[in-house]
Amino acid sequence: MPLTTTLTRRQLLRSAGLGVAGLTLTGALGEITTRALASHAPGPPTAPRWRTRPDLRIPALTVNRSEPGVSSDPIFIAPYNAPDAQAGAVIVDNRGEPIWENPLAGKVTTNFRVQSYRGSPVLTWWEGSIELGHGVGEYVIADARYRTVRRVQAARGLHGDLHEFVITPEDTALLTSYVVEDADLSSVGGSPKGTIQDAVFQEIDLASGRVLLEWHSLEHIALEESYSPVGADWDFFHVNSVGLDGDGSLLVSARSTHTVYKLDRSGAILWRLGGKRSDFAMGPGSAFAWQHDARRQPDGTLTVFDNGATPAVEPLSRGLILEVDEQVMTATLLRQYTHPKILTGSQGSVQPLPNGNVFVGWGEAPHVSEFHHSGRMLFDATLGHSYQSYRAFRLPWKARPAEEPAIALSGHGRERTVYASWNGATDVHAWQLLAGVEPARLQPAACVRKQGFESAMRAAGAGSYVAVRALDHAGATIGQSPTVAIAS
Repeated sequence: MPLTTTLTRRQLLRSAGLGVAGLTLTGALGEITTRALASHAPGPPTAPRWRTRPDLRIPALTVNRSEPGVSSDPIFIAPYNAPDAQAGAVIVDNRGEPIWENPLAGKVTTNFRVQSYRGSPVLTWWEGSIELGHGVGEYVIADARYRTVRRVQAARGLHGDLHEFVITPEDTALLTSYVVEDADLSSVGGSPKGTIQDAVFQEIDLASGRVLLEWHSLEHIALEESYSPVGADWDFFHVNSVGLDGDGSLLVSARSTHTVYKLDRSGAILWRLGGKRSDFAMGPGSAFAWQHDARRQPDGTLTVFDNGATPAVEPLSRGLILEVDEQVMTATLLRQYTHPKILTGSQGSVQPLPNGNVFVGWGEAPHVSEFHHSGRMLFDATLGHSYQSYRAFRLPWKARPAEEPAIALSGHGRERTVYASWNGATDVHAWQLLAGVEPARLQPAACVRKQGFESAMRAAGAGSYVAVRALDHAGATIGQSPTVAIAS
């Protein structure tokens, strides 16, 4: 394929604002989705302009609903896709206030979450560019002080894809990649000189870098299994999740075949759930289409985000909890979770929470929601205008940044105000103002309870120099800003 043709297609993908699945909502479906979002989305929220951190400009969340019983764990999102706006990784509290923002200029961030690495909780995410509906980039592992401890690349010359990065209990990594190949597509109505995307996943030992498993969709899946229209750079399979099953085997979700595959560690297919060659009898409501994020849960159920589009085959996208009986080979719908009028054409995630609730990220639709086990929506929030987030999570996280707290001043004389923040700190309870006539002789002058990402304190008559000190719930000092001079 000529380089100019490839570049033009990639530019069109970006300018059209495609989700990571590389698909748009067209025709009637596009009209339905546009109306749905317009019916409940608030106007564009103003991106915060923190006095202490003017470099952080990613809007967090606008909370539309928050009822008793919601989880207290923070929310992890990676907003992107808003034209001319900042994007990156964001941790958010239940008020929609950011806890940590990590903007990344010129790149997209996806799949931002907490995992365990070498026995410790870490943050992980993918960063790179989106081309032909998949990612070209690498994976980042950061510690509880937000320091990058490891960057992970796909092996054997492949590029790390945005769709998956799972660290297993054995400190191996499951990750995805894509390769465009020449192919004879005449058997499925395409060109005998066509091009096709081979969806790949690898399992890599993180200690040694050794590849333990490399699996190619073109070696295992018949082209006829796909529901995707045949075309140039045909994405006939589209892997979007790979994870461990309870018995050590692997579960792989393929959007374009509407199928979840169970594989043994040699890569052989043990069974297919859904699609044209399902090994299971699909009970009422259990079938899914264009799905994402298939996960085995500790209780044995299987969760799936059922997009139901594109094209539309269902009225609403759904978070599904399925009972999959591998003895009698039946799939039963236990519960489903829907947001009024949201039919999202790409991305999405489903996460059962420790309190019994279910948290859903709506992917291309700029929402995150939490549901009671029974299906009642308890929490709903909107991302910044035009943003989307591939997945969303609620996860426990405790962190103390390596960087110092930030301080800023405004006003003059008795109207002077001191502002304090500490990007990423999770255990700040209060801010103490320190002041004095000399930098080395500061004394406590005021104290306020933490008010959100940024807190303000009046500083009339505070002295010639000021600093701010972060206090925990016990009143102990956990961090202090640089000392700054007050201009006369």
